[in-house]
Amino acid sequence: MTPQLPEEFPGKLSVLERGWLTERLRDETVGGILLLVAAAVALIWANSPWGDAYEDLVQLQFGPEALHLNLSLSVWSADGLLAVFFFVIGLELKHELVLGSLSNARKAAVPIAAAIGGMAVPALIFFGINSASPEGMPDGWGIPMATDIAFALAVLAVVGRNLPIALRAFLLTLAVVDDLGAITVIAIFYTENIEFGWLALSILSCGAYALAQRQRVRSAYLYVPLALLTWEFMHMSGVHATVAGVVLGLLTRVRRDPGEASSPADRLAHRLHPLSAGICVPIFAFVAAGVDLRSVGVITAITSPIAIGIIAGLVLGKPIGILATAWVVARFTKATLAPSLRWLDVAAVGLIGGIGFTVALLIAELSYEGDPLDSAKLAVLVASILAAILAGFALLLRGRSHASLTDPEADTTTDDSSTAIVDTEPDR
Repeated sequence: MTPQLPEEFPGKLSVLERGWLTERLRDETVGGILLLVAAAVALIWANSPWGDAYEDLVQLQFGPEALHLNLSLSVWSADGLLAVFFFVIGLELKHELVLGSLSNARKAAVPIAAAIGGMAVPALIFFGINSASPEGMPDGWGIPMATDIAFALAVLAVVGRNLPIALRAFLLTLAVVDDLGAITVIAIFYTENIEFGWLALSILSCGAYALAQRQRVRSAYLYVPLALLTWEFMHMSGVHATVAGVVLGLLTRVRRDPGEASSPADRLAHRLHPLSAGICVPIFAFVAAGVDLRSVGVITAITSPIAIGIIAGLVLGKPIGILATAWVVARFTKATLAPSLRWLDVAAVGLIGGIGFTVALLIAELSYEGDPLDSAKLAVLVASILAAILAGFALLLRGRSHASLTDPEADTTTDDSSTAIVDTEPDR
């Protein structure tokens, strides 16, 4: 009996998958840079003599009152703009689940385990620190769970040019699973009251969207109103409206029909990704990152149990959780890494996973208000910068190591006949 070979991640990437991955990395790099610029402008403005004007802008309310949508710019950016961001995440996750690295559960076991460990360990560290302190507030345990995909991939693009594409695929897969975990946590644990009537209407709208996809309807005049209704019903239900974005993304068809140049999911991702990375996320960062430290003080804010828990969770908990769980799965199951990857590479990915920005700030806003919120936001910023610096050094060292070796994936003449067959199979 022939022994079964271990499943490698990510395996040999097809030309189509390489192209999709390269496009995602390029878009996220630009988005990550804009995100950093927006956050820096907000932080400087909020602590300048014109800081009150920044606060007035963030709290500016607009929208139709009849639809209960007369919301502040802060709420619009978190509930509205990030819904677009999570819709794109849903599209990327659907691609990975059907055509990409997550389509084979055994091959994807290592990055999936790494993502889970990278969420669980930081949350436990934060909860432990805040539960042990009389001044602790453990409600924000979800904050250090998140990895910012745009920020992380931007760092990887800047300092990781000599790294194998398998490492980039590993990070992208980990980050997508991480985002799914974060939005699940938001939906379950950061929803106080649920209006089940509105939630049922949102589910019905999702069902109509899925049916239209199954019937191969292509009219934007149907999908745009359905998406807006789904978002509005989800918002009214009390569940965070960004959940609607992920659900609709997952319901979008990702396989191409015969004769179809690209699937609806790929078309939408191509059109919306620049909007998400270049406008929606930077605006949210601008609105959320403006922490006013003029009255609280940096030392007071950064030494609170909340801040210590977030920094320890992201900077220490993330790499520990990612590396430990990935190693356990590779050691005790048939799953393994691609030959081009080493465990030092995974350790570097663990460090870069500590960059928790966009989703971490969102969960912070759902967890706290007032001074605790300012402390949490500042800690997210500090932890993300520390993680980026540490990851940058680690990736530079790994890049030098890989540059001295021959890239086993340099040959892109892979036979993609099997991919083409899978890619033309219609969704059911």
